Amino acid sequence: MSKKAFYLPMLVMAVLASLVPETHVRAWEPTRPVELVVPAGTGGGADVMARFVSPLIDKHKLSPRPFIVVNKSGGAGAEGMLYVKGKDKDPHVIIITLDNLFTTPQATGIPFSWKDLTPVARLALDYFNLWVNAETPYKTAKEYIEAVKKEPGKFTMGGTGTAQEDQIITIMMEQVFGVKFSYVPFKGGGEVAVELVGKHVNSTVNNPAEAVSHWKAGRLRPLATIDYKRIDLPEWNTIPTMKEATGVDMSYLMLRGFFAAPGITKEQQEYYVNVLKKVSEMPEWKKYVADMGLMDAFLSGPEYVKWLEAKDTMTKDFMVKGGLIKKQ
Repeated sequence: MSKKAFYLPMLVMAVLASLVPETHVRAWEPTRPVELVVPAGTGGGADVMARFVSPLIDKHKLSPRPFIVVNKSGGAGAEGMLYVKGKDKDPHVIIITLDNLFTTPQATGIPFSWKDLTPVARLALDYFNLWVNAETPYKTAKEYIEAVKKEPGKFTMGGTGTAQEDQIITIMMEQVFGVKFSYVPFKGGGEVAVELVGKHVNSTVNNPAEAVSHWKAGRLRPLATIDYKRIDLPEWNTIPTMKEATGVDMSYLMLRGFFAAPGITKEQQEYYVNVLKKVSEMPEWKKYVADMGLMDAFLSGPEYVKWLEAKDTMTKDFMVKGGLIKKQ
């Protein structure tokens, strides 16, 4: 066979191959704006985080479509949870969650469980602090607790919602210290902090992000961090733990996580996991965590689901012990 005869078929094949257009299978991306649902009021920790993450995604072009924050706080967050549950197979709706993910279904009996949604990722854990107005005479948690003990029911504790994490922590404090607060519920953590600034309540257990601006402005005073360890961040690490301040140990950490609507594909789920993973690695996020007193704690996949299962069980146990729900 001549060289010409040998190379001719190869040449024909090369020409034909060049005429076939290349096909690239693109990974899934949003084709319309993504609803980022906040099942809580404006100004609370979840709302603050959602409104930080959304423009960050846009700034770094992590999504071809914007993430639009929508507050659906009715019924202690039930409105937002049921809304997302109802968006079956819609990949353009996600929700940022807090512990009302566990408490609201238990307390209200709504037809919802976190298992109805598609877990995406845990971005952080949030602390709680005991706060008083800066103009009060109480400089330590021990001083404040002793004052509350002397006049049962007189001192008010403001918190987000009823039978949610703020009331759970309030009941925990009542049980371990032998005191009695009058618990006053509000729609969101931002409102709770403002009520304390206005001296309409005597104390709160706001998350750091909900009260930090008032602390920096000298309007509020943190008396203790409700965890076994101090918040390991600049300035926040000056606040003693409850055990350091009173001799009594107690801890409660809250979820800051994301879920998507039920029934979406694995590829769509992975898209959101990857976006949030990239967010968690950004310098802006690291600064946000430090400023807002959060615990940087990214988690996804089976480990996230396992953590959710344990957290759900623990929260239910707290609610039973606090008399907020009956043991089943």
